[in-house]
Amino acid sequence: MLKSTQQILKVPIFGDARATLIRSSRVGQTSKHLVCVLSSALHKTLIGDHCCKSSQVLVFQNCLHLGFGCDLIMATRLQFENSCEVGVFSKLTNAYCLVAIGGSENFYSTFEAELADAIPVVKTSIAGTRIIGRLCAGNKKGLLLPHNITDQELQHLRNSLPDQVVVQRIDERLSALGNCIACNDHVALTHTDLDRETEELIADVLGVEVFRQTIAGNILVGSFCAFSNRGGLVHPHTSIEDLDELSTLLQVPLVAGTVNRGSEVIAAGMTVNDWTAFCGSDTTATELSVIESVFKLREAQPSAIVDEMRKSLIDSYV
Repeated sequence: MLKSTQQILKVPIFGDARATLIRSSRVGQTSKHLVCVLSSALHKTLIGDHCCKSSQVLVFQNCLHLGFGCDLIMATRLQFENSCEVGVFSKLTNAYCLVAIGGSENFYSTFEAELADAIPVVKTSIAGTRIIGRLCAGNKKGLLLPHNITDQELQHLRNSLPDQVVVQRIDERLSALGNCIACNDHVALTHTDLDRETEELIADVLGVEVFRQTIAGNILVGSFCAFSNRGGLVHPHTSIEDLDELSTLLQVPLVAGTVNRGSEVIAAGMTVNDWTAFCGSDTTATELSVIESVFKLREAQPSAIVDEMRKSLIDSYV
């Protein structure tokens, strides 16, 4: 495996990189993991004394050609305590990420490792509960919160989120806003029974067009679909006609599918933005593949590891 890796990269691998690759080969690591290993190990090797500057540039070009940056940013599987319903305990947008209090350090570190360099990851509760993903709705422009959120929780969110994000409490009897509203940065689908005043607030705070819709006959649109500005996943029983209609409204490609080994409650099992997704640990490889494809995660921005590699290589070369 080490020899073939050297042939692909067209440069000898030394020191820590060599040892890391040998260890990974012995324990039979997956190709996805080896991409991560290679990126990290090559970064350590390339800024050492073993490679000349011309070799560094060659390796960097080959790393980009092999798509290291793209492969690293894909859907991540995790759990909140013993629950695979990660969308219940988190809310992810392009401007911020909310996570429930009281989780394990591993849960938080998974989000922070992928997001901390780009957007804030905020630990919070809503109305004294941890099911924050089902109680709030938002995008990069705003965050809508139920009427029973406490003043302390509201102030904490306003202090923690970026200044451009409008945080608004809504007096709406259907207080599980995450179940009743599905949105990206341009369009929102809502429960058919939401108040007219609530619909106007959604449009104003989130800066979106609002459409009252159902998903495969279900009025809880926020539960049975998840979409970003790049794609969307909806209830597996959604008809072709409904898919076409929804895709036209949202102006993004949609696919009917599942998460967590067949769960139809899409938004409860995952949370997604334009460059990454987090799914329950029961999500199968096939489901992950569909998610990565429809949300175009393989085309997303480079990860922090590749960004760091790029900076180091440019500094060394200059």
